[in-house]
Amino acid sequence: MKHKVMGVINLIHETDELERLTQGRCLATVPFGARYRLIDFVLSSMVNSGISKVAVFAHTKYRSLMDHVGSGKHWDLQHRQSGLFVLPPATDDIQEISRGDLYHFYQHRDYFNRCAMDYVVITRSHMVCNIDFEKVIQFHLDREADITVVCKQQDDLLAGKARKVKMTEDGRITAIQDHYGRMASDVSSMEMYVMRKDLLMELVETSLAQGRDHLVRHAIYSRLDQLDVYGYMYEGYLGVVNTLSSYYQNNMNLLEPNVWKELFYQPGSIFTKVKDEPPARYLGGSKVTNSLIANGCRIEGTVVNSILFRGVHVQKGATVSNSIIMQNGIIGQNSFVQHSILDKDVRVEHERDIRGAATSPFIAGKRKII
Repeated sequence: MKHKVMGVINLIHETDELERLTQGRCLATVPFGARYRLIDFVLSSMVNSGISKVAVFAHTKYRSLMDHVGSGKHWDLQHRQSGLFVLPPATDDIQEISRGDLYHFYQHRDYFNRCAMDYVVITRSHMVCNIDFEKVIQFHLDREADITVVCKQQDDLLAGKARKVKMTEDGRITAIQDHYGRMASDVSSMEMYVMRKDLLMELVETSLAQGRDHLVRHAIYSRLDQLDVYGYMYEGYLGVVNTLSSYYQNNMNLLEPNVWKELFYQPGSIFTKVKDEPPARYLGGSKVTNSLIANGCRIEGTVVNSILFRGVHVQKGATVSNSIIMQNGIIGQNSFVQHSILDKDVRVEHERDIRGAATSPFIAGKRKII
């Protein structure tokens, strides 16, 4: 990237209604698409766009986040001239941790000051997309905007929750609502913001001085009449994954080849933590139809319209249909699993019958035995 840009992945108070899937992990590290985590998409997009310094502002339940991103080597961010930084809360006080993202940005202001970057791209982790931030930066410069918000015109968010946005014909944003508002608009914010770093630090300090500590609600929304805030319209695939229903539906969408190709390869590849696993094994009598099967799986039964993560074992006579089975899951002999989400290390005993619904899938937490 020809402009000096730093990335910030903001996990503070991210909207999260994934129930048991985020009981022991943050939203950013929820498994997705057979071998990825939600954070992989925005992190890979930043790297593919030439952003070589990325800070992840962790908030709660971030042990799995630390394990997943590590030093950033899987995204080529471990070199001396680049870097991935995970910045947890700077305090153990519960009341301080519960404050808004501007407060946590201020607590780590030394990080911002040390980075010799002119611009900052701030994102969330639950927007599943493959975006070229270079085009967003160029749009920002061409419009001479104070803040650019990446938006998507999409009527159906597949039960995901996002802020609605109103814009003028020339792209200027005139109103932003919270996730639970009823604004009549088919344009949604993708929670991606571009601005000068010095403007961000000014917004942080002035908002906190007024007793306000939320970036969008207090620093941006309240200043729409003072700042030039424009919306950049993103044209690619977008999955808003912050509810259980949206998680299930967006995973199922990956079974469509055109969605898979667009999301994972255009404009760049999506990277994740590499785990060396043997290829999947399909034994005699097995049958697999329209499914994603990750490395290390062992299939003896039937898998239809499903997503299987690494190391899943579907035993003889078992059937998995329209389901998501996460890492190292075991489906016992002659069992039937339909419209279900089984977290890591779940074991289904022999001859069990588990059925959810497409609109309300059955969900089992980590290491559960059914």
